[in-house]
Amino acid sequence: MSSQIYEENRFETKDFVLCGILMALTTVMTMIVQIPVVGAHGYVNMGDTVVLFSGLYLGKKHGAIIGGVGSALADLISGYGIYAPLTFVTKGLEGFVCGLIAEKIGGKKGNTIAAIVGGIIMVSGYFIGEIFMFGIKTSMAAVPANTMQATFGVVTALLVFAGVKRSLKK
Repeated sequence: MSSQIYEENRFETKDFVLCGILMALTTVMTMIVQIPVVGAHGYVNMGDTVVLFSGLYLGKKHGAIIGGVGSALADLISGYGIYAPLTFVTKGLEGFVCGLIAEKIGGKKGNTIAAIVGGIIMVSGYFIGEIFMFGIKTSMAAVPANTMQATFGVVTALLVFAGVKRSLKK
């Protein structure tokens, strides 16, 4: 009995550490390349790769935490603090919904749908949030760049997930 409890706690610790590493990786991937969006106030980045991967690999709960905290932390560190609350909610939802769909549908088709819907949530979340922050004109100006960012994130997250899954089978 005591070894079973130890194993459960060890798994939780491993899970906690992996979550922390992926949050840090989300922050770094968001900050490493920041391309300012012309006509808007935000920037294009590569953080969605880790947010979507986390949802696919670890599920909805961890996807939400990693996406929300890791991405909002990047905004705070990078001087985009005004975006941090919107980012926390939007990226948290992106990771949550991606993980939820992946859990419910499963397989390559489910993972693809999950990542695409996660990307759509990111674009939609920023679109809606920026309307309240800066107005409709600025919000619309950011949609093409956010769509490119989401597309890059979907493709790379699916590739990374497939590679990790393949290597874990070995």
